[in-house]
Amino acid sequence: MLDISQVSKLFNPGTPDEKIALMNIQLKLEPGDFVTVIGSNGAGKSTLMNIISGVMKPDIGEVRIGGKAIHHLPEHMRSRWIGRVFQDPMAGTAPTMSIEENLSMAYKRGKARGFGWGANAAKRKLFREQLSRLGIRLEDRMSAKVGLLSGGERQALSLLMATFTQPQILLLDEHTAALDPARAELITDLTEEIVRDMSLTTLMVTHNMEQAIRLGNRLIMMDKGRIILDIPESRKRDLTVPQLLGEFERISGRQLADDRIVLG
Repeated sequence: MLDISQVSKLFNPGTPDEKIALMNIQLKLEPGDFVTVIGSNGAGKSTLMNIISGVMKPDIGEVRIGGKAIHHLPEHMRSRWIGRVFQDPMAGTAPTMSIEENLSMAYKRGKARGFGWGANAAKRKLFREQLSRLGIRLEDRMSAKVGLLSGGERQALSLLMATFTQPQILLLDEHTAALDPARAELITDLTEEIVRDMSLTTLMVTHNMEQAIRLGNRLIMMDKGRIILDIPESRKRDLTVPQLLGEFERISGRQLADDRIVLG
């Protein structure tokens, strides 16, 4: 489903600030895979997401979805295949527009909008049905401006919008990191439910090691722009946080020292 082949990205080449962001990344996700990504700050996690989504283009290498090369396409053209939820609850939605208007835009993602992107009765019924899945009564507030929602409500809406048209690839970029523990757990539960029910092929970056182990069927760890660990479901089921830390130290030769990493 998603095939990343020999992708490398260098920032500020030829300057004193030159930095390897990604180096020879090889990653393949099969349909229905739910892969969690863990790594310290600067490991290349967000750069990888940006390469897949089209925010950045690789210096070398290819990105394919369903066998189709997309690495040369701009971000807006990839949106027909890719849904993304960001860390910031303010991103991914239009705050001055209503919930209904935001869902209308999501409904037309990857399609020509023309003059008919507004909601009709059939669409409103669909929107209410989908919002009710979230369990937070947003279906009764479809005329509310999104900017007035709480962080958790807005992130739940972002998750729904990103998956509304059943994208071939779902990218979750630390999408619970900015929320308090209760709301983070709500979004985590919604994520599990939606990914499972829709059989979405998902790549989720997280700063929480326990979450990285608990969710999904595969775990990769990144360090200095490289994938240093790729743990399949058979090993992941019995993996513990201390074991994962030990694997990092064994491979990298150093301890994981990053204040943003949450052990459990």
